[in-house]
Amino acid sequence: MGKIIAIANQKGGVGKTTTAFNLGSCLAADGKKVLLVDADPQANATSGMGVNSEEAPASIYECLVDGTEAEKAVMPTCIDGLSIICSRIDLVGAEVELMNRRDREKGLSKVLEPLKDSYDYILIDCSPSLGIITVNALTAADSVIIPVQAEYFALEGISQLLNTIRIIKSRLRPALEIEGFLLTMYDARLRLANQIFEELKGHFGDMVFSTVIPRNIKLSESPSHGMPVILYDPESRGAIAYGQLSRELISRNRRKKN
Repeated sequence: MGKIIAIANQKGGVGKTTTAFNLGSCLAADGKKVLLVDADPQANATSGMGVNSEEAPASIYECLVDGTEAEKAVMPTCIDGLSIICSRIDLVGAEVELMNRRDREKGLSKVLEPLKDSYDYILIDCSPSLGIITVNALTAADSVIIPVQAEYFALEGISQLLNTIRIIKSRLRPALEIEGFLLTMYDARLRLANQIFEELKGHFGDMVFSTVIPRNIKLSESPSHGMPVILYDPESRGAIAYGQLSRELISRNRRKKN
């Protein structure tokens, strides 16, 4: 059975989407079968993978609101072994449409449950908010990766996210775990970046990934070309870092199973 991992932080611009589609691509390159679920109305993970959401038979919106089977929404990507369920701007309306539904927090769980046996990993790219769609993603997930930007206000807001995770664990998804904190946009030359890494390690210990994602121009450029960085520039520091993250994640999960 596959593992569902939400990639979440209500702070914008911390590398959630970059992590979602680049980690997904590297996991697929490492031989895993991966599904990327774009649960952000901005649909940047969809466009970043070069997928035209208008050509999709259905998006995550139809799955959540209309009850469309998730299997009908799955599309291939430019990476063998990596599929995607697209997002569109109409997902913004799902927040309102789900609000008065019974078990409104569990819609995404019901959508993804039939797919778990078909994939090794299902990655959910969350929007930069703690709205109902993100709560759905966390309730559906087995674990959550929290990207943290290596800048001054990085740790601001993490307590709010951790509090949300605690509430979801107590009321909706007792098995939800923190997969790890991932330091992004890291510049080793800056004392502040190193201080933030040490502070994270001091607070959260082994929950912090050893891999850090560097500030890298190729990571910024690749989405505009509609491809992950391992296709755009496989020798870049960004591509190498996400390859390391993929192997670290696989290794962590292998140890947990043993």
